[in-house]
Amino acid sequence: MRIQPWNLVFLIGLIIYLGIRYFFARQTRGNEKAVSRKGWDGILMAIVSVGTLLLPALYLFTPWLAFADYRLPAWAPWCGAVMMCFAIWLFWRSHADLGRNWSVTLEVRKDHQLISHGVYRSIRHPMYAAIWLISIAQALLLQNWLAGWSALVTFGLMYFVRISREERMMCEVFGEEYRLYMRQTGRIFPRFR
Repeated sequence: MRIQPWNLVFLIGLIIYLGIRYFFARQTRGNEKAVSRKGWDGILMAIVSVGTLLLPALYLFTPWLAFADYRLPAWAPWCGAVMMCFAIWLFWRSHADLGRNWSVTLEVRKDHQLISHGVYRSIRHPMYAAIWLISIAQALLLQNWLAGWSALVTFGLMYFVRISREERMMCEVFGEEYRLYMRQTGRIFPRFR
């Protein structure tokens, strides 16, 4: 195992990220679904798992990806660590603000409410914003072309395939209320009024 401080920061962040997902998935497990648009979600999640779990694990626990190592300036991993901390907080906060309305796939729960408070006040998709930040942090903390950048590529694919489908579903379910919310908020960057 590559026990370097920055690799350890990444590993701790990843464990916390997975713990947050597990905790909220258990809380919402029994929720009845009203609308489901899973489509390619299983395949997309498997692809994302390669970039966020499999390649980093190969890098951290085997020598197989050593051929793709590189060096960044000394300040880069510090930026990655700060970004990872903020992203983990945003990831947790977005789950907490959604509460029982959260789902890992494209689903709307029975009695689902449109959440527009907390971090959702100015960003429609703070969870995606957090995952983008975690992916960038991974590239700064794991100094390997394959393990470091793989999350950006795999999550980027999922995001661009899924985001328009998700927003269409929300418009169908919440109608004008969601369209108004879209005009008042940014997708993954805050829109200040």
